[in-house]
Amino acid sequence: MNSQHLVDPALKPLLDLFPMVMLSDETLPAMRTRKLPLPQIDESTTTLERIPVPGPAGAPDVMLHVYRPIDTAAALPCIYHIHGGGYVAGAAKQIEYVHRPLAAALGCAIVSVDYRLAPETVFPGAIEDCYAGLGWTIAHAGDLGIDPARLGVMGESAGGGLAAALALLARDRGEHRLAFQHLIYPMLDDRTCVHADPHPYAGEFIWPAHNNRFGWSALLGHEPGTGGVSPYAAPARATDLAGLPPTFISTGALDLFVEEDIDYARRLMRVGVPTELHVYPGAFHGFDLMPGAAVSEAARRDSRAALARFLAMTG
Repeated sequence: MNSQHLVDPALKPLLDLFPMVMLSDETLPAMRTRKLPLPQIDESTTTLERIPVPGPAGAPDVMLHVYRPIDTAAALPCIYHIHGGGYVAGAAKQIEYVHRPLAAALGCAIVSVDYRLAPETVFPGAIEDCYAGLGWTIAHAGDLGIDPARLGVMGESAGGGLAAALALLARDRGEHRLAFQHLIYPMLDDRTCVHADPHPYAGEFIWPAHNNRFGWSALLGHEPGTGGVSPYAAPARATDLAGLPPTFISTGALDLFVEEDIDYARRLMRVGVPTELHVYPGAFHGFDLMPGAAVSEAARRDSRAALARFLAMTG
């Protein structure tokens, strides 16, 4: 595979800032603890409260990070956010630099959930943690100053996969109603690991096929692509997508997940789910983190505009 010639030139510096790590049991600890060059956090416009809430039955508490704009009185719309990291890494605190300005700009609350990681915790641990945190958030919406009728779920990469799984789980259990699902290059389908005709240009950078297999194997506790995988682990496995909330999906044309993301959007549209899909040329996994690149600016602008529309909706 050689997709260098297809990469947007403005994105190439990101490949040096975020060098690719080939994941294994040996490299995972270093990947979890590596320090990345992140922007400085501005705490002047938002508050942050960390709240441990009851986890699933028999499991540890789940930590929620609750952001609110300063000096707000009315009940706020809310983004329930799930961080990425290939199901094996990441933490809510690592994206405080994103959540604080986003909450201030959109005039909303953001509740970011820390879930248990694989391989220490296999499916369904992570999704049940996310569900427990969602249930607590909705049950305590009044105390948090949140309007539960304008609460939706958002995530990137593995967090996007968990967000999509959470939307399916909420629909099927019938206990909570989500206003939207906002999925940024979501990791949706374990079968991508064993596809007979893999995309010839997607997945060379940041998150390659090797890491994808490692992440899915860690989450599932067995090799990906086999029969019987739950749609609450791999949302693309769901046979019925009807009744899911309005959806935003964005991905890069060179992202390993591009075909599974496009197909999920296509299937949502076919069952009448209002769906907005963006595919950005020359863009690989995580491209929207690159400051100054026009394609990254466009992706962030499109994402924020969609969130603003979602959060303005009433039940």
